[in-house]
Amino acid sequence: MATAVAFSVFGLGGVLFSLIVFPLLTLLIRQPARRIALSRRVVQLSFAAFIRLMRALGILSYRIVGAEKLRRPGLLILANHPTLIDVVFLISLLPNADCIVKSSLARNPFTRGPVRASGYICNDSGEGLIEDCIRSVRAGNNLVIFPEGTRTPLDGGFKLQRGAANIAVRGHCAITPVTISCEPRSLAKGVPWWSIPSQPMRFTIEVLDDLPVAPFLEGQNEAMAARGLTRFLHDFYLTTSSLHANPGI
Repeated sequence: MATAVAFSVFGLGGVLFSLIVFPLLTLLIRQPARRIALSRRVVQLSFAAFIRLMRALGILSYRIVGAEKLRRPGLLILANHPTLIDVVFLISLLPNADCIVKSSLARNPFTRGPVRASGYICNDSGEGLIEDCIRSVRAGNNLVIFPEGTRTPLDGGFKLQRGAANIAVRGHCAITPVTISCEPRSLAKGVPWWSIPSQPMRFTIEVLDDLPVAPFLEGQNEAMAARGLTRFLHDFYLTTSSLHANPGI
């Protein structure tokens, strides 16, 4: 029942914000940059309130390590993706977050309001997607990307897309890695939201030190550097996922 309440609140809130809050922002604030910044702040505060609601309902608990590292502009934030609400957690920590969203979300009545008003990057821009992402980081936005492109299956197997590494390499952007773990696992790929564990989910979100990309570019062209960086990130997240699953290691 608590999970149903939480997701109902999220859906209804998305509709109300799309019908009332974001149209008002568009009407009252004509300067696009200011409107986008304010819209992103509204999304951050609403996501933070949703996380607090889920904790109050007993659905989850969480521990965040290194959140102060996110209080800098122009970050390329890469995270693993074990659950449906990972992006909610991350954006709740970022007042000026940008992210890549499916173009369908810009048409969905539950999400199109915040997606359009916040100026998020849609994934239908083809070859221009990487350049859009680089411009976003250089403009001082904190860009959140899940290199897997989808949630991690319950069996833990995953494959990283090369897009995140291409952004880092071609934009010469340092990476701010974030690891997310959830025990017991729920809201994973292929698991319906109503299939909940018998005890509250325990989230641990850790922001690690920046990873420079210059070493991957030494003696390599950009394509080779992106491949090497993708392999490194795969092994990195595979190792951290194993450590979270076996904390005694």
